[in-house]
Amino acid sequence: MNAKPDWDAAQYLRFEDERTRPPADLLARVPLSEPRRCIDLGCGPGNSTELVAARFPRAINEGLDSSPDMLEKARKRLPNLSFVLGDVNSWSNAAGYDLIFANAVLQWLPDHAALFPRLARSLTSGGCLAVQMPNNLNEPSHVAMREVAADGPWAEKLANAKAERATIGSFGDYRRWLGQAGCRVDIWQTTYVHALANLEAIAEWFKSTGLKPYLDRLSAEEQQGFIARYLERIAPHYPVESDGKVLLRFPRLFVVAVREG
Repeated sequence: MNAKPDWDAAQYLRFEDERTRPPADLLARVPLSEPRRCIDLGCGPGNSTELVAARFPRAINEGLDSSPDMLEKARKRLPNLSFVLGDVNSWSNAAGYDLIFANAVLQWLPDHAALFPRLARSLTSGGCLAVQMPNNLNEPSHVAMREVAADGPWAEKLANAKAERATIGSFGDYRRWLGQAGCRVDIWQTTYVHALANLEAIAEWFKSTGLKPYLDRLSAEEQQGFIARYLERIAPHYPVESDGKVLLRFPRLFVVAVREG
């Protein structure tokens, strides 16, 4: 079996400013003053790790990611920090972290009913789990991915692509799962509105995230055909504004859990 294609850090960073706003908003709600150990799970190219390190410069700050390309960019960005190759889905640490930061990564992992309590168990007493996840599977941008995948000549190839994204639980689910793990929980959702250059920019945005499971399974020629149909499908939902821009609505779910006792 061929290795799963790596994540593309350069493509991801094409929208770095927009992608860094949610972790900045998440970090602002972390109720810690002097944590000793912090880890950024699914740290990507280090843009979110940089925020954590700037907020808590006296802490031991680490990053973990499954992508060698992302880690290479993170190490160049923050050469004084420790970045480790690893799988968030199997990660745990009995010694405990004061802050576990997970920005836009847990939506790729299954079984949140087990995952979130497991992460909470890797916190020290008073430690904080801070999570941000895209909650956009019902947005036109993502409905169109599934429709184009099912309607095109690649339908058989793409039958399992949508399964790579986990279905996000309800507010009550996360409050219950983490409450049962001994945490005090703060949950909210924010819909960001990104003014992008044109319709094609929406496809470019998602090539490094939501579209990736579909495009990874296609040849270069099929990828072009898929993107063309995708743009046709989303066009009615993202009309061009008076200044030529299109507005990408992007709901994100935030969870901040503090382990008590």
